[in-house]
Amino acid sequence: MARIQLPDSTDSLRTSYKFNIPPILQPRLTWKYCLASAALLYVSYCFIAGTPLFSSNLPRYTGPHDVGAIDIEVPVREPRQIHGAVFKDNAEPAFELQTVLFTLYYPAAKGAKTGKHHLWVPKPLWLTAVGYAKFAHISNSLTNNLFTGAMGVLVGRTSIPAEVDVPLVSTEDLLQDVLADVSPSAKKTPRPIQTVTSNGLPIIIFTHGMASSRTQYSHYLAELASRGYVCAAIEHRDGSGPGTEIIDSSESPATRTNKLHFGLEDVKSSPHSPDPNSKLDTEEFKHAQLAFREAEILETTHIVHSLNVAGRGEKILAANSRSQGSGAGLPSLWVNRLNINATILAGHSYGATGALQGLKPGKDMPSIFAGGIALDPGKSSGRLNTDVDVPLLIIHSTSWSSKHSVFYGQPHFNVVRKIAQNLNKKGIAGWFMTSLGTSHPSVTDAPLIEPTLLKWTTGAGIDAHEGLRQYVHVSNDFGRYVTSGKMQNLLALPANSPEYNKENKGMDKEWREYWQVHVSPVGSS
Repeated sequence: MARIQLPDSTDSLRTSYKFNIPPILQPRLTWKYCLASAALLYVSYCFIAGTPLFSSNLPRYTGPHDVGAIDIEVPVREPRQIHGAVFKDNAEPAFELQTVLFTLYYPAAKGAKTGKHHLWVPKPLWLTAVGYAKFAHISNSLTNNLFTGAMGVLVGRTSIPAEVDVPLVSTEDLLQDVLADVSPSAKKTPRPIQTVTSNGLPIIIFTHGMASSRTQYSHYLAELASRGYVCAAIEHRDGSGPGTEIIDSSESPATRTNKLHFGLEDVKSSPHSPDPNSKLDTEEFKHAQLAFREAEILETTHIVHSLNVAGRGEKILAANSRSQGSGAGLPSLWVNRLNINATILAGHSYGATGALQGLKPGKDMPSIFAGGIALDPGKSSGRLNTDVDVPLLIIHSTSWSSKHSVFYGQPHFNVVRKIAQNLNKKGIAGWFMTSLGTSHPSVTDAPLIEPTLLKWTTGAGIDAHEGLRQYVHVSNDFGRYVTSGKMQNLLALPANSPEYNKENKGMDKEWREYWQVHVSPVGSS
């Protein structure tokens, strides 16, 4: 009988029996292995924690109220073509107004939760991605897929913290003065957050800039909502956004249409033109876009104001193709809760140009708007309306004030300054100031989501959170002025520098790090 020779020791036993570990799992302390391991750990962490890859989650809001959000899309009162231009590829109207879409941010009932949040990039994600590829003039099947994949990785899971479809805050829970955890200026002694609650909740109608959408200013608007404002962020369908889905509930079943970014090169002046390449000139195209935006602003304002009237909210809720609003208490909780006489029209960049245009006397809008906020009025979005007859707050980012730009034969800075100066000459309050250390995107969500990348590419010197916080504080002070006539904090200071300058001499010490005031009604003659 054959004998089996056993190992002489446990050591030899250990060496005789080895597990075969796949080569890919065998540790190697090379830089490639360490990098791959770190990447795998990071992706796993993001997946488990529910955070987006290579970006930050949007922060919670700092005001005294919780914030709710609902999407509303309803057919307009009179569907119509705003301009006769058509798309070259299919001869369909380019500026046909069918519905309006906006997100409504509002102070919500304390502690109300649904667990639902709007995505920062709305579905379908590819629509936004392909739109940005079109903006970059590199749209084809390969780049479209690359843009879609990259956007999905970077921000596909990013959501807006506001709770979707929760009830409006009750009258009893509205807070007047709640101690903040951050000073609006030097972040030292806490100061009261001032909320506006008398005579109903004030309203802000917001219009976005070029290459933007309704979701990209969510933090600025939701912060104001946490302070007692009802803010409507419009999704413009004038070609200035990357992409939008139009859901028209006026037909049964509702129709869905995808509309991508389009520019001057994509349209021709008329479907009846014998020349297939007949073009609009640049000024006419911008005029058409601004006219379309103006119509959307009017429709949105009408809808928001209708929420305040008994019997009208039901119709809006029934027509809303986004199927939201019932949880928010539409229509019952909203009746007689809004201060429609304190409606402010606000916008950024192209949106600021549109807001100024909308405040021009002689139109319907000045009768429904009590004030305006213009953030970085456009430098290439057409002429700025200089004739305004309501209080106006104009804020430039540092990148907007510091860069000299010729605007229709004049320095852009001078044109903007004159708008505020003319208001004060008429006895109407006008402010023009620069937010120091900020760049053009500072009021958007982008620096909060990608702070390092945006700081590197735009040159912003201020912390992204602090920069946006400054915009919120001053906008809130302006809202209080519109509702009460009281100037406070930065708005109570005289101008310290008619021109932009880095030294910021003469500015009150408390605000010197953050603001430079060029025009103010305080001390104006």
